[in-house]
Amino acid sequence: MCGRYANARGAAELSAFFEAYDETGGQLSAAYNIAPTDPVPLVRAEGAARRLSMARWGLPRPWDRRSRQVMINARSETVATSRAFSAAFARRRCLIPADGWYEWVPLPDGVRRPYFMTPHDGAPLAFAGLWNPAGDGAACAVITTAAYGGLAEVHDRMPLVLPAPAWQRWLHSDDPVADLLAGPGADWAAGIEIRPVGRAVGDIHNDGPALIARAAASQVPSAAAGPAEMTLF
Repeated sequence: MCGRYANARGAAELSAFFEAYDETGGQLSAAYNIAPTDPVPLVRAEGAARRLSMARWGLPRPWDRRSRQVMINARSETVATSRAFSAAFARRRCLIPADGWYEWVPLPDGVRRPYFMTPHDGAPLAFAGLWNPAGDGAACAVITTAAYGGLAEVHDRMPLVLPAPAWQRWLHSDDPVADLLAGPGADWAAGIEIRPVGRAVGDIHNDGPALIARAAASQVPSAAAGPAEMTLF
């Protein structure tokens, strides 16, 4: 976790929401099934200004330049000291806009039921992230933390989400931000909807708003009526 998420908002909306200059150059479009190595928007600091730009999701392994494998997540507990992420954490922190993220819950019959975690109020999310230069562009990773409240019944990890008052500190490298790595807490998690969705999201070639629509009752096995009704893991 996080291995799949959605961002349906355009550059104009995101640049206004994050008070950032738009440098996406028309490359940003709605995406409801973002997977590793896909192009994604991020917000980074440049001096006192914020920039909305594009990056590939997944940091190359710095110790193995020949590998095609990428690192899509960094754990909040070790990001400051890990050889893979510590340099980016110290100098190149970013925000990664999202509408929500997906997780798959295994059911007793072996079926994996997808869920979409998204704010009840429809507001955008800001995942805490890291970025590095990569070729002629940039690459990024999402920081994850322990899941809270009902979210922990879907998966034991979740993206580290930062509230707006924390953005300025997070984006500037002269602030140690260790306290922000603790995560938003159970009160915040109560504002997140755990929405069962259709299995089409499991195919990375599928896209469109239907992927985040609540699944009809006939599409949801009785054992998956809601994460709180199941014993998981």
